[in-house]
Amino acid sequence: MFNGALTLLSLIALADTTGLPVFDAQNVCADLSQQGWSLCRLADSELLAALRSEAETLWQADILTPAGIGRAEDHDIVRKIRRDLTHWMDGSTPAQAGYLAFAEAVRREVNYRLMLGLFAFEAHYAVYEPGGFYKRHVDSFRGARNRMLSSVLYLNPDWDPSDGGLLRIYAPDSEDVIAEITPEFGTLALFLSEDIPHEVTPARRDRFSIAGWHRCNDRGLVPALQVKGLPVA
Repeated sequence: MFNGALTLLSLIALADTTGLPVFDAQNVCADLSQQGWSLCRLADSELLAALRSEAETLWQADILTPAGIGRAEDHDIVRKIRRDLTHWMDGSTPAQAGYLAFAEAVRREVNYRLMLGLFAFEAHYAVYEPGGFYKRHVDSFRGARNRMLSSVLYLNPDWDPSDGGLLRIYAPDSEDVIAEITPEFGTLALFLSEDIPHEVTPARRDRFSIAGWHRCNDRGLVPALQVKGLPVA
């Protein structure tokens, strides 16, 4: 179930030549340039099943660690702000390599159409156990120009909105909620890291996802976003 003014993109089946999901890049990029975020539905596939299985295995083996806030000396675990467990991807398994390859395909398409200059990608598994949440935030401080495009892939079969764990998207510089996204299996949300405030509402059951960020050196030089009136530091 998707609430709010959003575009639901139908992602077609696995590409025969690569085994990776393919997506409607034109519509995704139109959404990003016009409203700063987009929503996709990936077709069910062996890759998605493998990612869910790996995330669950890591969680059950107690390998995931509590997430924190910030980087380096600023990194701290702040349970009043977020309560999730994470494990960074390094591409060392077939499932991780497959997802990183998909992220690379996204990078190429978005760069081609919006000239964002994305050059790197990082991602981690995230598990929100019952009661887990992440209060309203943005993924990159304005002007930092590091994380440029955020993405979240959800890995939860048979998820109901009553299970909580919704991705709540706010209008920039406002308390208005413009969408609440149910973390259903195969749903992929993408949004501009500096511009889109969002939060994860408290989960009522174990919630699995992959959070990722495409990074860019200098967002201030992106004409495709400036012409739409989006704020640029």
